[in-house]
Amino acid sequence: MNARAELPTAREVCPTTTRRLLAEGALLVDVRELSEVATTAFDVAGVVLMPLSEIEQRYEELPRERLLVLACSSGPRSLRATYFLMLQGYTRVANMEGGLAKWARRGFPIRGSVPAGIVAAGGCC
Repeated sequence: MNARAELPTAREVCPTTTRRLLAEGALLVDVRELSEVATTAFDVAGVVLMPLSEIEQRYEELPRERLLVLACSSGPRSLRATYFLMLQGYTRVANMEGGLAKWARRGFPIRGSVPAGIVAAGGCC
């Protein structure tokens, strides 16, 4: 039987909700690769960079007591990381739907250049 089928559906949150959760103490975990972060990064205090390629070796560095919001460029990689953490027993995890692309479209703070094809448009998710 597929272990993932036994897991509950991963929680997904939009960038606007993510900002609120971060203000309430959640931790943003960016699972993009270093080369991607070098070009464009979330401008969020305390963001943790843990590339998906390293998460199996490093996941124990992540606190279990805080809500972790995982993010990537557009959502699929961070959803994989969310399920991986759930398989490791993490219960306070969520995937940021739309990733950095949706974050930037909402006009939320980033460092570096706006990714190609992203047009900033403030407002709610």
